[in-house]
Amino acid sequence: MKSIPDIQLSVALVSRNRPDSLNRCLISLRAQSVQPFEVVVSDDSDPDIAFKTEAIAKSWNCKYITGPRQGLYANRNHAAFACQGTHIRTMDDDHEFPENHFQIIYKILDSYPNSIWIIGEYWEQPTPFSTFYPPGEIQPRGFSKFPSNLDDCFAISDGATIYPKQVFENHRFLEVFKFGSIYLEFGARLKALGYRIRYCPDTYIIHHYIPGKRSFNDENLEIKSAFLAAYLTYSCYLPNLLKKFECLSYFLFISLLTSLKLKNYYLSIFDFWSIVVLCKSYEKSFLLRKYNQMI
Repeated sequence: MKSIPDIQLSVALVSRNRPDSLNRCLISLRAQSVQPFEVVVSDDSDPDIAFKTEAIAKSWNCKYITGPRQGLYANRNHAAFACQGTHIRTMDDDHEFPENHFQIIYKILDSYPNSIWIIGEYWEQPTPFSTFYPPGEIQPRGFSKFPSNLDDCFAISDGATIYPKQVFENHRFLEVFKFGSIYLEFGARLKALGYRIRYCPDTYIIHHYIPGKRSFNDENLEIKSAFLAAYLTYSCYLPNLLKKFECLSYFLFISLLTSLKLKNYYLSIFDFWSIVVLCKSYEKSFLLRKYNQMI
């Protein structure tokens, strides 16, 4: 195993109450022929499980830190701030990696060190019949879509993106929602700030994602985070009047249906208005370049 000295790739690995999953992830990581500069495990586990996670992390020569226990995105920020390398690779504890994964990452970073790189995933060991899930860009109605320009986009892979370290010296994931798709906002914000986001087609992750088995299931939080990401994108970061109107009209419509109890979309009219107000606050901070206030 070897490290490449010019690029120091730190892994910011977040974990919560899944020591066995973390162990599987680290077995796969340490089996790579090329190793990262460091692996930081930021652990949001409950106290009765945290000692197991700590033991596993240290057994694989990782730096273990206790997470803030304020949600996924607070933990992502916490892990990134602890990294010392030139680049930061986000990671989740339910991931595994194909052969030469880190060798490929080092190669693209050596060629384009100032770019942000995003990676797609399979939800199983890939076969010719497996479905591939690429990273997506936030759309006006809150879902994500594969970018049309893979070499300059605003997609983000929540747990599989490589950032130059200076990104986290000035910016961070929004922590207002503990979970959900708020991470999609980060890609649009970084593109608006001039960062180039590129898709890496030469590797992938194996994400042991099981629908319905997540550590949270909050439909209201999911839709509020999607609305926030979409509205900030098309109102502020990448302004587009038609897409902004589509975003507002769609989420207003479903909030009215929910409030009138005609159909439950898990978004009330009060939720709608609170997100609009919150977006205006973030927009003000962004336009005034007070990026440290965007948390």
